[in-house]
Amino acid sequence: MRVTTQNGRVVLHNDVVNAAPVISTSELRGLGMESVAYIRAVEVEGEAGFAIHAADGTPMAVTEDRETAINAILQHEMMPVPLH
Repeated sequence: MRVTTQNGRVVLHNDVVNAAPVISTSELRGLGMESVAYIRAVEVEGEAGFAIHAADGTPMAVTEDRETAINAILQHEMMPVPLH
């Protein structure tokens, strides 16, 4: 990992070619809890599901499948953000 400065800010470089951009927890919070949500695979009482979380990590709902989770986010006028 390389560390440089850009416009007076510290920038970390992963040095991995064609890597997907990484969003830090604080950057995700800065996008706005009311407008951004992410989905995480979970297990509830032995059953697989998909939890919807606000940008700050607050759990909001659990659905049976990923498509339903995405649709719920969109219906609430929020933007789904992929996590890797």
